[in-house]
Amino acid sequence: MSISVLGGGAFGTALAISMARGGADITLWARDVTALKSSGQSPRLPGVTLPDSVSVTPQLEDAASADTLLLAVPMQSLAPLLSSIGAPLSGTALVACCKGIDLTSLTGPAEVLQRLKPQAVAAILTGPSFAADIARGLPTALTLACADDTAGRALQHRLSTPTLRLYRSTDVVGAELGGALKNVIAIACGACIGQGMGDSARAALMTRGFAEMTRLAIHLGARPETLAGLSGMGDLALTCMSDQSRNYRFGLSLGRRESFDPAITVEGAKTAEAVTRLCDRIGIDMPICEMVHHLSTGAVRVTDAITTLLSRPLKEE
Repeated sequence: MSISVLGGGAFGTALAISMARGGADITLWARDVTALKSSGQSPRLPGVTLPDSVSVTPQLEDAASADTLLLAVPMQSLAPLLSSIGAPLSGTALVACCKGIDLTSLTGPAEVLQRLKPQAVAAILTGPSFAADIARGLPTALTLACADDTAGRALQHRLSTPTLRLYRSTDVVGAELGGALKNVIAIACGACIGQGMGDSARAALMTRGFAEMTRLAIHLGARPETLAGLSGMGDLALTCMSDQSRNYRFGLSLGRRESFDPAITVEGAKTAEAVTRLCDRIGIDMPICEMVHHLSTGAVRVTDAITTLLSRPLKEE
């Protein structure tokens, strides 16, 4: 079975490296392959060399002919990428490796896959992971969610490696919402630490943020235990407590009133906008996510956001 990774960023390259080390021949598609071909290294993963079994190409249609496609592009780029592939991809396993909510449809990656390539098998790969750790071969566990358990089982065995352990789930909604919403809470936690509020305040934000994540996910049909697993609590803990997280660093910059490199993708900012619009439509209260949206757009300052959240009516936990 052939595997292609579509997306030559840090995470896509790391997945290609890990799976190649696990014995698979991998095709890695990237728009700009100059650095990857000339040095065998990605500028985003310094010190890590591509194995010989990773073939790099700028030709999308060639890479898309594989049996299994790992779609490692930002969430807002997923639909355009799929639309640019002319083939229907009948029977192809499409594994979305992005975390977020599409701003146009207000849906997660699985529904985007099903809408644009209905004849393919849709799956989600998500959970607590940093590209640098995967590329270096450090032990990592992720959730592979696929509504078709038979197809999910086959993908689990096909994509697992000695250092990348995949746990299978059929709860696609829970897995994708856990991965999307934890980025929003990570921005809030970064802003909290950047403002100098301390670790106790961060713990409170993580806990109340997890309550928001669970509230929305269950409303949309997810299972609570999924949110308590790798794709929910596991990913939330990693992203809210590490400087390796781009979303957390973005929040830090907000709290410190510092500039942030606009070239760095911050999935949580777009997700906060999407989830605010979605919750307005369905009537779900998500105060932290809504406040992160306002912070990310500059509509409010961190101090004002904190005052607003702390002044909400007292209630039972």
